Amino acid sequence: MSRRKQKVRDITDFKSLLKKQGYSLAGKHSAVKTCLWLGRAIKDEGECYKSVFYGIQSHRCLQMTPTLMCNQKCLHCWRPTEIDVPIPADWNSPVEIVGSCIDSQRKLISGFGGSAPRELWAEGNEPRHVAISLSGEPTLFPQLPELIGEFKKQGFTTFVVSNGTVPLMIEKINPSQLYMSLDAPDLQTYEKVCVPKSPELWDRINESLDILRSKDTRTVIRITLIKGVNMFKPEAYAELIKKAEPDYIEVKAYMHLGFSRKRLPREAMPSHGEVMDFSVKLAGHLDYKVAEDVEVSRVVLLSKDGSVSHLM
Repeated sequence: MSRRKQKVRDITDFKSLLKKQGYSLAGKHSAVKTCLWLGRAIKDEGECYKSVFYGIQSHRCLQMTPTLMCNQKCLHCWRPTEIDVPIPADWNSPVEIVGSCIDSQRKLISGFGGSAPRELWAEGNEPRHVAISLSGEPTLFPQLPELIGEFKKQGFTTFVVSNGTVPLMIEKINPSQLYMSLDAPDLQTYEKVCVPKSPELWDRINESLDILRSKDTRTVIRITLIKGVNMFKPEAYAELIKKAEPDYIEVKAYMHLGFSRKRLPREAMPSHGEVMDFSVKLAGHLDYKVAEDVEVSRVVLLSKDGSVSHLM
């Protein structure tokens, strides 16, 4: 089989895998997926931790990505990182992406119409928050600033979650809240956990940390703790975080879901107590305080003064 035919077959298999995982492809290169908490919230059975922390209405949250490409192959990622996604021959416009994603979301939640309270289901059909964090690395999409602008134009609050490997894009974007993942305290651990495609990505991450400090938008550092893999050296994480001086720090347990189950054992999930213990140690090195925590999601929020303000 020729290399070109193999690539076509790989991407076809990749899209089939995504559909089996509940993704809805939107346009040529974007995707939407409803999360567990949207399903619960639309039936009035609970809210995501982002609702507790930031006031986000889970049943009105659109979780999407503008590209399935990524420059890392993180052990804890829930998608099939073993399959490379090629650069599209051409990109959909931000207007096309927003429209396609809203349509996809409505199709995904159509099945809840008979089991959810009518008012919540109707509200779910009019999403007002977008989490640009589903799969792939959003800063690899060249029109990300314009995409954020289009969502804002249509009345959305915007969260972007990035791995920080494209500092030029980190500098350009201003969503309602900008997350940057920091999943290692040092280069050696980073290479083991995130399996970067290029050796210079760690330097770019450090550059992005410096950029975060000067951002006008709200900033968050997110640490995903994997027991026995990156759950150590809180003082080293702290030194990196000091570069960014984020508004918030989210410390969250790795969850044994999706394709990560092929790479990590179930025992790699720390308990909520272990996440809290690590968070308290990290906060001590930074002079941050515990602001909130949600045990069912095994996540702890730190802030400079121990408080948090809602966006919605």
